[in-house]
Amino acid sequence: MSDPETGDGESSDGEELRDNVGQRFGRLPATPGDREVEGRASRAEVIDFFEERFGIEPAVFEGFSFWEKGKGKIWIFADEMPTPIRIEGLGMTVLRTRQEHWKPTHSAVQRFGHHATKNVVDLTPEQAATFARGEDQDFPEWDGDWGYLIASHELAGEPEPIGVGLYVYDELRSTVPKGNQEELPVR
Repeated sequence: MSDPETGDGESSDGEELRDNVGQRFGRLPATPGDREVEGRASRAEVIDFFEERFGIEPAVFEGFSFWEKGKGKIWIFADEMPTPIRIEGLGMTVLRTRQEHWKPTHSAVQRFGHHATKNVVDLTPEQAATFARGEDQDFPEWDGDWGYLIASHELAGEPEPIGVGLYVYDELRSTVPKGNQEELPVR
C-alpha cells in the first residue's frame, strides 16, 4: 500500500513512488532534505532560483504548488492535488531543471516576469520585434549577467515580458518557441 501524501511505497499499478516516472506528476518536496526522488528539485530550490536569478519575491509563489513530470519539467499549479497523480497536464510548465543551467519557460516569464527586478533586458521596439520573431541579435550594450534573461519591452507605458532570452558573447538569442513567435508592430 502507498501513502499518497509522502509518495512512500508503490502506486496501484506497481510503480515505485520514489522513482521519477515520465507520465506521472510528483509534487516537489518542500526542501532538499525532504527529497525522496533522486535529482528532483525542491520547492525551496525553485523559489530560490527565481529570487536569485530574477529578483522575484518568494511571496509571488504563495498559493501555488510545484510538480515534476518527466525528467526535470517543473509545473506550477494554483491549487493542491493528491500526489502522485496521473494526468496529462496540471497548470503550466514553469521551469526546466536536471540540466546544467535551469531554464524558465516562455509561459512562466510571460506570467511572472513582470515581478522580476534583475536580469531583465529592456528592448527597443525594433529589438523587441526581432526577438518576438525568434531571431537572435547582436546586443553588446548589455553589461549584466550571462545566461537566461527576461526580454521585455514597453507596452502602454509599462514594461511587458516577451519571453526568455539567452545572452552570451554580446548576442541575445531568442528562445521564443516557434508556436509563440509573432510579428510585433514597430512604431
